[in-house]
Amino acid sequence: MMFRGFYTAASGMLTQQRHAEMLTNNLSNANTPGFKTDQASVRSFPEMLMQRMGQKATTPNGKISLPIYSQVGSLSTGVYMQEATPLYTQGDIRETQLATDLAIVNGNLPLNQENGKPGTLLFVVENSVGEARYTRNGNFTLDGAGYLTTASGNYVQDVNNNRIRVNSENFSVSEEGMIIENNQPVARIGIAFARDPYQLIKEGDGLFRAEGARLANAYNTAGVSFNLKQGYLEGSNVDQAQIMTDMLTTYRTFEANQKILQAYDKSMDKAVNEIGRL
Repeated sequence: MMFRGFYTAASGMLTQQRHAEMLTNNLSNANTPGFKTDQASVRSFPEMLMQRMGQKATTPNGKISLPIYSQVGSLSTGVYMQEATPLYTQGDIRETQLATDLAIVNGNLPLNQENGKPGTLLFVVENSVGEARYTRNGNFTLDGAGYLTTASGNYVQDVNNNRIRVNSENFSVSEEGMIIENNQPVARIGIAFARDPYQLIKEGDGLFRAEGARLANAYNTAGVSFNLKQGYLEGSNVDQAQIMTDMLTTYRTFEANQKILQAYDKSMDKAVNEIGRL
């Protein structure tokens, strides 16, 4: 029982350490365009039902007895952080006046029937090995060949899954995503709709990966409405004040588990070095 107490307290410390790491990552990305804050899902291990075993005599002389069990109660076996789930709410839209900066402004987003939460819209980009990735970070730039790319070099795709190339930064983007250069349409920015964004996998650099098929084209998805704003960026949805409060709570919980672990350690020290001598 004493050793189980060690494991329970240690699992609490590990959980709070991972929670603190997640909160620190959120805070460090508070100024990253399009960043979606992570939320921790903490779960407990299955509880154990404890019973006390004993015997009860069934004859006056006590020669025959039967085993009896009396319920002691449940025992928790610790907690763990199951996953970190992004929060897909819209961040603040701020003006940058840069032609290559784009922001998605959410309109109507259909609810997912399974979890009752709205889907999300994302830019479609191509990574270094030609695979589709998705992002809310519209902080784009032009490379040496005139292709529209992300800050990390991923190519922005159009609605036909092709790279977008322009001659200079003297282009305009309509609210419907059409790129106009020299009064001529060049391409339409690729926007994907994730009906269940909680199935997306974070990869870093603001990128998300979809398992299986590509996400649906948002322009052709019924019930979806949005518009693009050129010269604007979507900020992160990190609530810094809430993050600081959560970090203080996490540190205090870590310290509480640490003190419990120290108390168990002292008890074991007495059991081995003092009681064991008798």
